[in-house]
Amino acid sequence: MTGIRELAQRLNLSIGTVSRALNGKPDVNDETRQRVLEAANAMGYVPNQAGRSLRKGATGVVGFMMQTGAQITGEGDVFFMSVFDGVQTVFARHQLDLVALLCSSEEDPDAYMQRVVARGFADALIISATKREDHRIDYLASRNIPFIALGRSQTDVGHPWLDLDFEGMAETGVARLVAKGHRRIGIFAPLDNTNLGFVFIEAYRKALEQRGLPFDPDLIFRAHPNERGGHDIAHAIAAMPPGKQPTGFILTNELMTLGFYNGLYEVGLPPGQKFAVISRDSPQAHFLVPKLTSFRLSLRDLGIALAEALLATMPAYAAHYPLGVVRKIVPLELVDGDSDMPVSTG
Repeated sequence: MTGIRELAQRLNLSIGTVSRALNGKPDVNDETRQRVLEAANAMGYVPNQAGRSLRKGATGVVGFMMQTGAQITGEGDVFFMSVFDGVQTVFARHQLDLVALLCSSEEDPDAYMQRVVARGFADALIISATKREDHRIDYLASRNIPFIALGRSQTDVGHPWLDLDFEGMAETGVARLVAKGHRRIGIFAPLDNTNLGFVFIEAYRKALEQRGLPFDPDLIFRAHPNERGGHDIAHAIAAMPPGKQPTGFILTNELMTLGFYNGLYEVGLPPGQKFAVISRDSPQAHFLVPKLTSFRLSLRDLGIALAEALLATMPAYAAHYPLGVVRKIVPLELVDGDSDMPVSTG
């Protein structure tokens, strides 16, 4: 196995220069860095990670904490896999590795986070599914561990975050359905205190008020964010008295759409014919009939932005990403479909 000394001798460079080039240090010019990386690849150089970690107090690993379990991800979640692809695209530039840290739905996320940190498993962390009040944020800040949040929270330590534009989804979705004659518009909200639920409900309330429509708590349907949750909501709608049922619905979770469609067909409210649906786009949604009116964004680009914003806060990489502390709401594009027909007058 090729070592760093042999690599340095082959390139006629000092071991220190080769080491700094491999670790993405800003004091190495791009030409030298590229030369080192190409030679390392050609010679099959693999760093001694254990020794490297002991010397540097670093692991070269960034952890992405996410919760798992059937009630959360259902039969599969392509959201995070696409985000991971973007994140690792950035980390590969600096020979960093992304590791998914899977917190069981039966485990306390705070306790899991503290265990991960105590083991010194990663140099930095990405957290997701942020809560209204999120103790993980305070904990990471108190330990001076670089991190970024995928999602906002009222717990604010001046940390970087990216979040989807849930306010925009509420405003655009309500405006579109109201323009088509809908006056009773239902929405999904999580069962727990995930912050996106609070953000979306408040934006939904404002969008209704701006159009002179009352806010009805009975039109907020709480369920698990998976296929079963969408299916259950459809049946809950059908069980309501006819005059109380929504005629249109906005989903913020792409996993729920398949179950929601199926449930609507089962209860005699076929989407696009007797019931209007707007949801998030996903690869599976492309096979739905009628075509889903959806909010779309590039999850890979989201992952790239997430990784670059994290590295911007880490001294070893900040020169590559002079972004400061990134706090950004990521817009989504509305894609026309056939699932949100005008309200029936029959």
